[in-house]
Amino acid sequence: MNPYITTILLFGLGLGTTLTFASSHWLLAWMGLEINTLAIIPLMAQHHHPRAIEATTKYFLTQATAAATLLFASMTNAWLTGQWDIQQMTHPVALTMITLALALKIGLAPLHTWLPEVLQGLDLTTGLILSTWQKLAPFVLLLQISKSDQTLLIILALASTLVGGWGGLNQTQLRKILAYSSIAHLGWMMLIIQFAPSLTLLALMLYLVMTFSAFLTFKINNATTINSLAISWTKAPILTSMAPMILLSLGGLPPLTGFMPKWLILQELTKQDLAPAATLAALTALLSLYFYLRLSYAMTLTVSPNNLLGTTPWRLTSSQLSLPLSTSTLMACALLPLAPAITALLTL
Repeated sequence: MNPYITTILLFGLGLGTTLTFASSHWLLAWMGLEINTLAIIPLMAQHHHPRAIEATTKYFLTQATAAATLLFASMTNAWLTGQWDIQQMTHPVALTMITLALALKIGLAPLHTWLPEVLQGLDLTTGLILSTWQKLAPFVLLLQISKSDQTLLIILALASTLVGGWGGLNQTQLRKILAYSSIAHLGWMMLIIQFAPSLTLLALMLYLVMTFSAFLTFKINNATTINSLAISWTKAPILTSMAPMILLSLGGLPPLTGFMPKWLILQELTKQDLAPAATLAALTALLSLYFYLRLSYAMTLTVSPNNLLGTTPWRLTSSQLSLPLSTSTLMACALLPLAPAITALLTL
């Protein structure tokens, strides 16, 4: 794709998200979401592969449905209450509709079925944008709307953690595994959004860091299946030894960074007398941990037969940028000791 066009599309992505961030009116927020969607569609379809076109079509239809529902819900609220302000979304019918529309936007279960299919049809770079940047604008709206319907949010969150764990168990495609990982992490964020929004922001930021690191690791290895991970040690030996730490951090294993949000969320749920929900969420985290361990095993504990050509890539200079990966890997593995400082910053 022409670099000028790519620059314009990335600018459109940034503009759409910023517009939604800055808006207090539902029409302006909807406009930001639409600009965001329209900017990423050419990026998704740029390779002209049938799978990429199929993924783009599925994504467009899903996002159009969610945007139409969001617009209808905001109009319903304006009709019933006379308010267009995001903070004044108070009517129960409109509030339920808007919550479900935003859940469809980000891919919360049971409205998640589009996400693994779409991510599977994209290259790793566009998949990274879809898994990280595209979650920001709907999340800002979810954080702003009234949280009066606690039951719906908890049901969506627990369903997402469960689906995210179960769905990834029998997958061999890395992009689908990362999609189910995204669904599970979104469930953890939604679980706590009504009680401690600052913890939701913390979980979102750390999820972005860890997912960025995981996608870049797979991109440098040019890996899209579990089997292709087994020869990654010939391409990047040091990175291969670090990859299990990134994956186990995504799974929430102490003493890695990913343990921090899970630990604080479980603590807050217990304070809110939601011990059953906390227990179920902790058990579903074990399902996710299984497939992260499976990936770690494939990368570091299996040595597949290598011919002479297979052992040469590490001698060749890589054209990939290593600074973003090294920074995000360090953050994905070593931020747990800073938990008190980070939580203090978020509560300011």
